[in-house]
Amino acid sequence: MITIYDIARVTGYSPTTVSKVFNNYSDVSAKTRGKILDTAKEMGYMPNSHARTLMTKKSWTIGILFNESSGVGIRHPFFGGVLDSVKKTAEAEGYDLMFISDNIGGKTASYLEHCRFRSVDGVIVMLADRGDEGLQNLLKSDIPCVLLDFDDERPGCVSSDSIDGCYLALKHLHDLGHRRIAHISGGGDTFVGQQRRLGYEQGLRRLGLAADERLIVPGGPFFSVEGGRQAMLELLDLPQPPTAVLAAGDNLALGAIRALEERNLEAPRDMSIVGFDDIEAASLVRPALTTIRQDVGHMGARAARMLIGAIESEDMPPAAVLPVELIVRESCRRL
Repeated sequence: MITIYDIARVTGYSPTTVSKVFNNYSDVSAKTRGKILDTAKEMGYMPNSHARTLMTKKSWTIGILFNESSGVGIRHPFFGGVLDSVKKTAEAEGYDLMFISDNIGGKTASYLEHCRFRSVDGVIVMLADRGDEGLQNLLKSDIPCVLLDFDDERPGCVSSDSIDGCYLALKHLHDLGHRRIAHISGGGDTFVGQQRRLGYEQGLRRLGLAADERLIVPGGPFFSVEGGRQAMLELLDLPQPPTAVLAAGDNLALGAIRALEERNLEAPRDMSIVGFDDIEAASLVRPALTTIRQDVGHMGARAARMLIGAIESEDMPPAAVLPVELIVRESCRRL
């Protein structure tokens, strides 16, 4: 069995330095760290997790909490991409992931109790429900928590810039000559839904366009294709339908395109449509969807690094709002 003493002998460094590398101490140079890790890999060294836990007083485990009851969110491609990035970043720093629920061994338990029972070092929360009492109790505890798409003024939050993203989308449509632009919203139950509606309203004002409440139609709280379909049908039934639509999510936009097809209409000939997220399907449908791209890799990595920094320094970084990008494809046309 390979030990740190064997690695120390081969590399020429002390056992203390080797131990520091495996326990992520910051006072080891990148060159030294690289040589020790490369040698350990070549020798087939596997750190003893129990010994590491005893030494560092950490479990080296990060909890992942989805507290959205519908189950729709966790299947959304956006969250899959974020979770994959969290996993890669955490594992590179020596952490494992564990899903946190309100159940332990078949018995009901709070999120906080589950975290205590599993001794997680910190938690990344996705699809946070502000009204969830169990979540609030967890946030008030001494366990570091980073939240995705939550109140962007709270330390430890990571979100994309929905306000700027909506403006970029509206400006693109405005530059194409559209003036009657509708919004299929994600509802007011989520931070993202609220922010994108706010971004739509502020964007209209910046462009000097009049607001019309009839052009704001909720697509449901879960950003679903069916929600987008129903919302578009409602917009098409207006006495004066819009010429363009900004959807709060790509699934909503795809549902809107489906509704057009049901009415023997099509995008962009009869309606220009812009989505938000840039999920994989956005580039595969026809017409390919113009959308606002969120960098899921950046978001997941940023959340993981933020949490690990808080775990290791006990100092939670301020909120991070990440930039977005307009991706122009085929679903919009000039009037």
